[in-house]
Amino acid sequence: MSETKVIMPQMGESIFEGTVTKWLKQPGDTIARDEPLFEISTDKIDSEIPSPASGTLKEILIAEGETVEINTVVALITGTGSDAVSDRKASPTTGDSGKSDADTPVSSASKPPGGTSVPSSPMVRRMARDHGIDLSEMEGKGTGEGGRITKRDIQSFIEQREEAKAPANESAGERVPMTAMRKSIAEHMTASRRTSAHVATVFEVDCSAILNARAVLKPEFQRSDVDLTITPFFIQAVAKAIRKFPIINSSVDGDDVIHKKAINVGIAVALEGGLIVPVIPKTDEMKLLDIARATSDLGERARTKKLLPDEVQGGTFTITNPGNFGGLFGIPIIHQPQVAILAMGGIESRPVVVDEAIAVRSMVYLALSFDHRIIDGAVADGFMADIKHTLENWKS
Repeated sequence: MSETKVIMPQMGESIFEGTVTKWLKQPGDTIARDEPLFEISTDKIDSEIPSPASGTLKEILIAEGETVEINTVVALITGTGSDAVSDRKASPTTGDSGKSDADTPVSSASKPPGGTSVPSSPMVRRMARDHGIDLSEMEGKGTGEGGRITKRDIQSFIEQREEAKAPANESAGERVPMTAMRKSIAEHMTASRRTSAHVATVFEVDCSAILNARAVLKPEFQRSDVDLTITPFFIQAVAKAIRKFPIINSSVDGDDVIHKKAINVGIAVALEGGLIVPVIPKTDEMKLLDIARATSDLGERARTKKLLPDEVQGGTFTITNPGNFGGLFGIPIIHQPQVAILAMGGIESRPVVVDEAIAVRSMVYLALSFDHRIIDGAVADGFMADIKHTLENWKS
């Protein structure tokens, strides 16, 4: 009987490992080619992985919760579908800068002081730097091919080091390990705080014009099977303002500023246990209907783990919306390697002064966190003022 190997795919160019979070089939179950087989979590994305062949799941080789390198065989399928290419890889993608951790070969070695070479991936070396670990301490302890230090190895090393520091008679509470997504978020957020000089500015915006426009446009959008929400108005206003303030659409590489040509706005989507940021490519070239359709589609597929790797890469600016949960505003952490991020607060009716009189208006706070290394306060406020003007003078 023919046999097909199921491998851990490479979900993006800078990703070298993945964690099996859930098996959707069990040994003995029949499965069709391209039917969801298991779920994985990586630095960039949580995703369902389809079966490469039709047949019967013979054996699961990697248990839930285990982290393995790409191209590792995780399961075996027997049956008629072995004509599928079982060792296929996801197409690698890069951001606009063309640089990623993949610029360093996977098999390269970390060379800590003293000249000792310890085989490790770029992700592992970054984790070691972030936690102040000299990889020479782990020499000979790697479980990867050729003794390479894997992500799981260094995570275990960090956990053991923290446990050693904890009091032996730790009393109340339950110790629960972070999920792979939570660990990735923690690493990215702490790294961003260390990298960028975070400064914030907050503007208040009257949403009356866009709410009126939404009421007028909603029936037309529904005829195109698109439910128009408020968010697309903010996305389009942001893309328009970036054209006028292109430094907002840049990144920092050492002493160089990289100006991005494409304006790719990412939208943070809250998930159970974390969040993910799918990206709308060339947002400034899109009409409101197209933005609304893309926002709805990406949000739904993010929540159902159907996003593709390239749909969470290449972002140049991010919008997050904590206002959905009732918050007035929040000061977000910049999504590296970007240099700014906008947080939308909740829209609420409150009294304001209009033409020297008190009136009730639908108001929202917008908070911009920006990297003061390359963006000055005057530029950030000019950018926000442009967004405010567009939203308050929207014409349907």
